[in-house]
Amino acid sequence: MARRRQLYEGKAKILFEGPEPGTLVQYFKDDATAFNAQKKGTITGKGVLNNRISEYLMQRLGEIGIPTHFIRRLNMREQLVREVEIIPLEIVVRNVAAGSLASRLGIQEGTRLPRSIIEYYYKNDALQDPMVSEEHITAFGWASTHDLDDIVQLTLRVNDFLTGLLLGVGITLVDFKLEFGRLYENDEMRIVLADEISPDNCRLWDAKTGEKMDKDRFRRDLGKVEEGYQEVARRLGILPEAGVRDMKGPEVMQ
Repeated sequence: MARRRQLYEGKAKILFEGPEPGTLVQYFKDDATAFNAQKKGTITGKGVLNNRISEYLMQRLGEIGIPTHFIRRLNMREQLVREVEIIPLEIVVRNVAAGSLASRLGIQEGTRLPRSIIEYYYKNDALQDPMVSEEHITAFGWASTHDLDDIVQLTLRVNDFLTGLLLGVGITLVDFKLEFGRLYENDEMRIVLADEISPDNCRLWDAKTGEKMDKDRFRRDLGKVEEGYQEVARRLGILPEAGVRDMKGPEVMQ
């Protein structure tokens, strides 16, 4: 395996220096965390599935003009992405009441919301990613009003497209988290979709039965976690033909 310099390690991914200037290699781990890393575990084959699912969804979004950091998948666990300046916000879109929204507002889980709701969370593990308002975001300089306009416009387009795409394979997109970054090219800056889109950061329910096919199976000890992720990939038509097999990651260069 190629020796690469590790730049960052998060809960679910490792970023390595890319082969060309302005690129990174994004490596998907099997590690799983929940409740701000209070619960930790391993979901066998999760990295392979998330890499493939995120590749597919990023490509489909790119086809409708959504700018993303994705370039191409390199192998079972890695993809090549553009290096961006990550905006320290998690953009959460909610279509159906679930998780913290249901508990915070006393809404029965599974209730269809009157309209899609966008929430902002400040990316800071030490503070447990607190919810913030547009006032906080602009006052502290995390993003400008213009940045937020671009983010909201892109987020709504992503939600509309993915809702239809997933419903077409019998999956309800309950809610999901997006991250964005600033991409600098030829003295110009534009906002692009970054990170990943997978069952790790989406709530995905069977449209008929309501069965969960996402990380809630891990969070809530529902069992058959790997099978939930595999079912999403199977319905999208992208489950690896050889099945989910592990693969050693790149050697880290100190």
